[in-house]
Parts: sequence; structure tokens; C-alpha cells
Amino acid sequence: MTEDRIGLLGMGAYLPSRVVTNSDWAQWVDTTDEWITTRTGIAERRFAADDESTADLAVQAARAALDDAGIDAETLDEIIVATDTPEVYTPDTSAFVQHRLGARQIPAYDLGGSGCAGFLQALDVARSRARETERRVLVIGVEVLSRVMSLTDRTTCVLFGDGAGAVVIGRGAQAAEILVAVTGTDGSRADILGIETGGTRRPFSPVESPTGRLEITMRGQQVFKEAVRRMSAAAREAVERAGLTLDDVDLLVPHQANLRIIDAVGKALAFPAEKVCVNVRDVGNTGSASVPIALAQAHEQGRIQPGNLVLLTSFGAGFHWGAVLIRF
Repeated sequence: MTEDRIGLLGMGAYLPSRVVTNSDWAQWVDTTDEWITTRTGIAERRFAADDESTADLAVQAARAALDDAGIDAETLDEIIVATDTPEVYTPDTSAFVQHRLGARQIPAYDLGGSGCAGFLQALDVARSRARETERRVLVIGVEVLSRVMSLTDRTTCVLFGDGAGAVVIGRGAQAAEILVAVTGTDGSRADILGIETGGTRRPFSPVESPTGRLEITMRGQQVFKEAVRRMSAAAREAVERAGLTLDDVDLLVPHQANLRIIDAVGKALAFPAEKVCVNVRDVGNTGSASVPIALAQAHEQGRIQPGNLVLLTSFGAGFHWGAVLIRF
């Protein structure tokens, strides 16, 4: 190990305390616990409390990552927040996070619109910043999706949960080294997943959103096909770029969209179930927070040991995708 290792210095996660079960959803929409579990693998998810906002969740995860890294917020040089459910429309959620953490007056900005792929895209940016400028970069993936989903569409509302995950990126002999980062976009598929109202093309109004909410729309079958294809291809490319094989990987941490997608990606990559990290049953789809939450939990549970190769892969609205290979 050398001081030239660029990677994760610490990680952390935060989940709100409110648990929403499938039985709860069965009281609100035309669904059942069996229907949800069979189709998604999700049993429960967390919802932010009424007095919790995106910045609240982000700050909690950030503090956990800083504690894990053994550093203070004053030593940070940059903050990137990946989210599609910002604190306010303007300014960035990162501005609120920077202030509340007590960080210096450093660059802080959001990476939004990338859906569930946002965290891996931010990780790619942070790695380049740390490499070129010697910076310590705090990267946060955070979502409060419970407030931007249809409360009547049972095919989407039961999928999502709230949460935040964070990592500190920088140089250090003990850093979990980021070996390769692969990201990509196919804008021709931008229409299959997203929040279509609220922008200049379809401004938020009673006509465009009669429920009074911004709402996620999704073409399920198309998303499934693109997700499996793109995550699998990105994962293979990341490993190949590192001069390794998939057999060298100790743990796969995919975006926790639903169990069917996770299983399909695992099968496409010929990964045995015991080498695939799955927490979707207990937290649901937490968007850009999904991968960092799963990663932090796997590390805390002892599933990641020194020397292990961990492969992250995700997809999101855009249509974006990415994969990151890390040596712990």
C-alpha cells in the first residue's frame, strides 16, 4: 500500500426510523403483501418523518462517513450530493449540507437528474478530483422518494423508500482503492423513467399534476431490460479494464431496484447468490442512496474484508448507468 491509493477513506448510511410494511400499503392501494413480495422481493421500506427533509438525511449519513474515516468536516475540500429529491429547487442541497456540517467555504454542488445512477457518477467525478487536486471529497447519495411518487399506482409506489449513504474520497495508504469507474448514458431512452413535470417543458400545474405532487413515471418492462443489460455490461467493462475477471470479484453490490433485476444481473454475470449483496427486502429502492447504503451495511456486517474486490453497478433515469471496482 502507498499514499498514492485514491479511494474510500470512510463510509456511512442513514435510514429514517419510520418503517412502512407491505401490509401498510395494502391498506392504501389495491395490493397485497404476497403481490408485492412476489414481484419485487420487498417486504418493507423506510419513510422520512414529516419533519425530516433531504438535507437531514444527507447530514446524518455524512457524519457517519466522517466518523468512519476519522476526520472532521473542516478537512473536507469538496462536497457532491447525488439526489433527485432536493431540499429545495434552488440552491443545491449540498449548500445546506456544507453549512450544517460546519465545513469550510468549499465547492459544494448537486448531481441531479441521474436517478439511481447518480451516486456512481458522483463517485467517478470525486475520484478524478482527488487524483488531480489532492482533495478530500464527500460524496452523498440521498433520496426522499416517498414525496415524489404516485400514491395510487401500485406498480411503482410500493418500490420506493427513503435513505442516505455517504463516502469520503481521498488519498491514503488505508484507502479502499477505486481501480476503475465506468459510466455512460443513452439519451434516446430518456422517456422510460423519470419525473416528467416540474421543468420548463411541463411546468408544475394542476393540469400537469392533478394530484398536486411530482410523481415518478416508469415503463417497467423497458426499464427492466435496459437495467439488466446496462449494469451487466458496465460491470464486465470495469473488470476487464482492471485486467481482472469476474471470478476475481468477492462481492457484487448492485443497485437495489427490485429483487428480479438484482437476480437477473447476478445470473447474467454468473455470480453465485452468496457473492451478491441484497438489502432490498428491508429498505426498498432508495434511488441514488441505494448503492452507498448497501455498501456501508455490507462493510458493517463484515462481508467486506481487507484485500477484497467489490464491484458496484447501477442504472438510472437518463438512461444512465455505471460500475465501479474497488479494492479494499
